[in-house]
Amino acid sequence: MSNLKRSYPEVPIIYEDNHLLGVNKPVNIPSQEDASGDPDMLTILKEDIKVRYNKPGNVYLGLVHRLDRPVGGAMVFAKTSKAASRLSESVRNRSFRKLYAAIVHGKPKQPAGRLVNWLYKNNRTNTVRVVPKGTEGSKEAILDYTVLATEKGLSLVLVELHTGRPHQIRVQLSHAGYPLYGDQRYGKGISSPGQQIALWSVFVGLPHPVSKEEIRIESIPPASHPWDLFPQDPLIREIKSY
Repeated sequence: MSNLKRSYPEVPIIYEDNHLLGVNKPVNIPSQEDASGDPDMLTILKEDIKVRYNKPGNVYLGLVHRLDRPVGGAMVFAKTSKAASRLSESVRNRSFRKLYAAIVHGKPKQPAGRLVNWLYKNNRTNTVRVVPKGTEGSKEAILDYTVLATEKGLSLVLVELHTGRPHQIRVQLSHAGYPLYGDQRYGKGISSPGQQIALWSVFVGLPHPVSKEEIRIESIPPASHPWDLFPQDPLIREIKSY
């Protein structure tokens, strides 16, 4: 990433062509502008493209999917409106694949499984909860999980999302009895204040909007606590084989 004229955080670029931009999102940066007024991914990357390519006027960059502010890792943007439209269709038909690594409190009873819940978002409080099926305003949420390792009361879990609901992984795993390490919102009383949430976007796979070839964007969690409790090799093997 180029040296920007403004003091924006560094965002490593993983993949780029005329249609797509895949990056490694740093933690604690919003995906798009919010009420905080803090630098966000769209603004940072638009400015970067403008500087690197010496583009006059406004730069187009389409937000295809979001990561919660405290979550880092692989993220993809569209560089043209045509690419944005085709990637949105990939999201709808579920050919846009997403894998996450999470560290949770406890050990799930089953080494692998599927969680299906109905989620309702309170826009006023920006919180999500599990509700009975059929609740007005609720949406179905589906994920698959695999436990890769357990250490010191924590488990490293690989999560495949089949739907893209707000806070989905955090809410579903907490509801199942395994809140994420560091989740201050859905793990109150378990996570300690100041802990960074242990959720990382490790893989985004999608058909290229023009060539249709599979594009793979991969990112490995940092070697900091609590990620350093677990060897990276099993996680890397799972990502490469996916």
